[in-house]
Amino acid sequence: MQALRFHAARDLRIEDIPRPAKPGPGQVVLRNRFVGICGTDLHEYSYGPIFIPTKPHPFTGSSGVQVLGHEFGGVIEAVGEGVTSVSVGDRVAVQPLIMPRSGDYYAARGLYHLSDKLALAGLSWVGGGMAEAALLNDYNVERIPDEMSDEEAALVEPTAVAVYACDRGGVSAGSSVLITGAGPIGILTMLAARAAGATQLFISDLNDTRLEMARSILPGVVTLNPKRDEVDEAVRAASEGGVGCDVAIECVGNEHALKACLAAVRKQGVVVQTGLHPHENPLDWFQVTFKDVDIRGSWAYPTHLWPRVIRLISSGQLPASKVVTRRIRLREAVSDGFDALLDPAGTQLKILIDLS
Repeated sequence: MQALRFHAARDLRIEDIPRPAKPGPGQVVLRNRFVGICGTDLHEYSYGPIFIPTKPHPFTGSSGVQVLGHEFGGVIEAVGEGVTSVSVGDRVAVQPLIMPRSGDYYAARGLYHLSDKLALAGLSWVGGGMAEAALLNDYNVERIPDEMSDEEAALVEPTAVAVYACDRGGVSAGSSVLITGAGPIGILTMLAARAAGATQLFISDLNDTRLEMARSILPGVVTLNPKRDEVDEAVRAASEGGVGCDVAIECVGNEHALKACLAAVRKQGVVVQTGLHPHENPLDWFQVTFKDVDIRGSWAYPTHLWPRVIRLISSGQLPASKVVTRRIRLREAVSDGFDALLDPAGTQLKILIDLS
C-alpha cells in the first residue's frame, strides 16, 4: 500500500509498504479515509525527529522511519479476537494515544494522556493516518454517527485539543475569552469557546490573512494584530469594568503571546497554555501573584473526550470543518500540503489528505 513516511528532516517519502497484517486480540485494521496535517507533523518535517523516537519507544518499540498522521478516521476492515466495541464496516474517528491501560499510575486513574510511556499513532507506533490502512487498538477507534462526514472524523483529534483547552480554562456561559494564535488550533479553540457559551471572543495573530479567516468563520469575533494593536489594552477596553477577560488561551507556543495573555486576563482569571514552547519562557511572576491568576497547562486531551467531541461536531454546535481550506491526494502531500502550510503567507489553515 502507499504511505507517506518520515525519514529525516525535510525527507518525507511516498513509499510502498506492506498492508497491516491480520489484527491480533484487541486490535483492528482501519481503511483510512481522511487525515489532517498537524502542526506537530510540520515540526517533524522541518526540524525532526522530535517526538519520533530515535531508539525503541519504551512502550511500543517503534523507532526510526515512521508513517505520519494522527488526525484521521476511516472504515473498520477487520477486527481481532475480543473486539466488541466496533464491527467491520463501522465508520470511526481515531483517538491516537497509545499507552499502558493498567499497571501505570495515571492509567489507574483514567488519565491515560499523562502516562510517561505515552505513544502516538503516526509518531511512535507501527502506523499512522498517512497511509491507505492502519493497525490500531480497539480503544483507539470510536464509532461516528451517520450525520457525521468522513472529513469531520479526521477533525475530532484537533478539536479535542481545543475543547480540552476550554475545559482547563473553565470557559462557560457568558465568559469573555482571548485566544492568541489564529492557526487551526486557535480557531478551533475559538469555536469550542463559543460552543461552551462564551459571549465575548478575541483572537490575536500577526497574520492578517488568518485574522480575516477567523472573522469569516465566526462573525463578531474581535481580531487583533500585535503589530498594530496593544492586545491587552484592547481586551481591557472592551471588557466589563475594563478589568480584562475571564480566560486567555495561548495557542501559539510563543513567549510574547503568553505575556499578552497574562496582561489581558483579569485578576483571578485563568491563563491556559496549549501551544508547545520550544524553549524556556520568562514570565512576569510578580503579575501572576499580584493578579491572583491561575496558569494551567493543557496537554493533549483525556481519551474519554471522544464521544463528547463527536457529538459537538456532528450536531453542528462546533462546526470544525470550517477550518479546512484545502483537500489533496497523498501524492501531493509534500508540495501541496506540508510546504503550503509552511508558507509564511499563511493562506492555508487545515489541509486534509483524501486517501480514498
